Amino acid sequence: MTWRLDLIRRLQRNFALALMMLLSACVHASGLQVAVASNFSGPMKIIAAVFEKESGHKLRLAFGATGQFYAQIRNGAPFAVLLAADDETPQRLIRDGHAVEDSAFTYATGRLVLWSKKPGFVDSKGEILKSDAFARLAIANPKLAPYGAAAIETLSKLGLLERIAPKLVEASNIAQAFQFVASENAALGFVAMSQVFENGVLKEGSAWIVPNTLHAPIHQNAVLLNPGKNDPTALALINFLKTESAKSMIRSFGYHL
Repeated sequence: MTWRLDLIRRLQRNFALALMMLLSACVHASGLQVAVASNFSGPMKIIAAVFEKESGHKLRLAFGATGQFYAQIRNGAPFAVLLAADDETPQRLIRDGHAVEDSAFTYATGRLVLWSKKPGFVDSKGEILKSDAFARLAIANPKLAPYGAAAIETLSKLGLLERIAPKLVEASNIAQAFQFVASENAALGFVAMSQVFENGVLKEGSAWIVPNTLHAPIHQNAVLLNPGKNDPTALALINFLKTESAKSMIRSFGYHL
């Protein structure tokens, strides 16, 4: 009888060990969870592909509004790294105890662009904003998306916010704002330069690059979150974002460093 109990215990231990190994393998296979501001989706997809090829580490990218990620992280979302569209959110997460102190750094400085899918519709000085030639202007939610806040600040400094307010179509994030214009549900909209320019050339339509003097700088910071504190993949990604290889890819989308 005793030998049977010993055998059962050994089998249970072996099963538990095998289950732990299987779960560990599944977690590794699923990849590191990275939260990325919507405006940075184009560059990050390319960066992730190069990073995975060179390092062997896998990433799971989630794109959305910085404000939404802030709420999700505070509520326990297991992201290891956040690439925000501003510099304040990473600092707030550090102060709240959800991110590693002194880990935040600026990975890019964004540019705001007024864009239309129609060629010749947006002039080189943004004078179209003063006309009645459009019925809808798309912007990202200014409470959640830094690019949306920059758009509101731009309209305010131009003295046009009150006049244009009835025409504003608010998107949940900058990716959705871009889609509103790309689908022509809005004649024009404020989007990120990285969405419509590539290697310094406008991909389609017409655009006005908003002068930096019309809004606060869009410094985009990355931060190491608590779930990634001791994760070698998270640390490797943070270091990779600081390399000249990554910086070159980021610049090609119109960001400054």
